[in-house]
Amino acid sequence: MMVKSNILPTESPRLAAQAILIEDEQSVRRATTQTLELGGFSVLACADVEQALPHLHAGFAGIVVTDVRLPGRSGLELLAHVTALDADLPVIVVTGHGDVSMAVEAMRAGAYDFIEKPFSAERLVDTARRAQEKRRLVLENRSLRKAWVNDPETPPLVGQSAAIERLRTWIGSIGPTAVDVLINGQTGTGKEVVARQLHAASGRKGAFVAINCGALPESVFESEIFGHEAGAFTGAQKRRIGKLEYADGGTLFLDEIESMPLALQVKLLRVLQERKLERLGGNDLISLDCRVIAASKVDLLGLAAQGAFREDLYYRIGVVSIELPRLRERRDDIPLLLAHFMCAAALRYGRDAAVWTPQDMAQWQQRDWPGNVRELRNFADRWVLGVADSGGMAVAVDRTTATLPHQLDAYERVLIERALTDADANVASAADQLGIPRKTLYDKMKKYGLSGGRSNAG
Repeated sequence: MMVKSNILPTESPRLAAQAILIEDEQSVRRATTQTLELGGFSVLACADVEQALPHLHAGFAGIVVTDVRLPGRSGLELLAHVTALDADLPVIVVTGHGDVSMAVEAMRAGAYDFIEKPFSAERLVDTARRAQEKRRLVLENRSLRKAWVNDPETPPLVGQSAAIERLRTWIGSIGPTAVDVLINGQTGTGKEVVARQLHAASGRKGAFVAINCGALPESVFESEIFGHEAGAFTGAQKRRIGKLEYADGGTLFLDEIESMPLALQVKLLRVLQERKLERLGGNDLISLDCRVIAASKVDLLGLAAQGAFREDLYYRIGVVSIELPRLRERRDDIPLLLAHFMCAAALRYGRDAAVWTPQDMAQWQQRDWPGNVRELRNFADRWVLGVADSGGMAVAVDRTTATLPHQLDAYERVLIERALTDADANVASAADQLGIPRKTLYDKMKKYGLSGGRSNAG
C-alpha cells in the first residue's frame, strides 16, 4: 500500500510533531509509522481504539490518524470520542478504496481530512503536517487567550533564540531590583515589551506608565511629565498630576528619550538623583518611589558628544543598559513570532487561525524585515485578513478555507486602499483612477471600513 519516497524529516521542529496512529494490520501499521517518522512525527502506534484512548485528552498537542474499519470500536466511534474531548483535535481518517459514503460520514462527523487507500507517503505526510500546524495554532490561540485573561497588560516575550534566552535571563536578574534601565534598539525591536516585562518582574504594585517623548510638543512636555499647579500658566485652571507622580509605586517608561528637551533633561536628572519632584508652578517637594525605564533608538552617548543630549543624564539612566537584537539577528524566532501574531490577529478580527506552507515560512525567514518585529506583526495582520504583499501585488492567502468571494473582497480592498493612497485620500481622484462612480467608491469604502477620504482636491 505504501510507497518509498524522498520525504525528509522536518527541519529542527520547534515542538516535536506527534501522531497517534490506529491501524490493525501490523505491516501497514509499521509502514505508516515509518512514513510519519520520516516526516518528522513522533508516533504512538496502536492496534485498536482501546490502546489509543488512555493517551487522548483535550490538551494533546498532536494529531490522530485512524483507519475506519478496526476490530472492536471503529474509527468513526473514535472520531466521536475525540470530538467530544476536543473538537479542535485533528483526526485524519483512512478509508477503503471507493468507500465514498464512509469518507463523507467522517467529514460530517468532524474529521480533519480523509485519505483513501492506497495512498502515497507524500499524501499522508502532507496532510499530517497541515493537521499538526492547525493543532499548534489552536493551542497557541488558547494559550494566548489564557495569558491575556491572566495578565492583559504584559505582552509576552516571544522567541527561543539564544539572544532572547539571554534577554529573559537578564530580565529575571534586573527586574526585581529598583535600578533605572536604558533600553537601546532599532524601531520595532520590542523596547516597550521588554519594559513591561521588567515592570512585571519587579513586583511593583503601582502602574506601568508609558510616554513617548517624541510625540509630545515641547510646550506641554514639562506639564505632562512633572505636572503643574493651578494657575501655573494660562489655561492651567486646576492641578494636574504628571506622569512621574502618576507612576509612583510603579514604573515610568520614557520612549524616545533622545527627544526630551535639554532644559527638561536637567530637571529629570535631579528627580532621578533625589527621587523628589516639584510640579510646575509649585514649591512643595513630592517624594517618589518610581522606577524609570528609558528607551532610545539612537546612540545617546554619541548625541551627548554633539551636545544634543546631557552626558550626566546618560550615565544616570544608563547604569544598567541592554541592546535589543534586530529581527534579522534572530531569524529562528520568526516562525514563533508569526504564529503568535497570527493567533492574536485571528482573535482580534474574529477570523479562523491562519495557515501557511513550509515554503511560505522559508521565504519569510529570508526577508530583511527592516521594521523588525513591528513590521512582522503588521504582516501577520494582513495575512490573517486574507491579504499580504507579494511582489508588490495583493494576494489572498488562506488557501485552504477562503472562498472566491472572500478572496475577491480582500483583493478589492487593497486596490481601493492603494488608489486612495495614490490620490492623497481624494475620493474623486481615486474613483477616476479605479474607473468607478464616486458613490460606488464610497459604498465600497463603507463596506471595508475604510475612512479618511476627501471629496475634492481642496
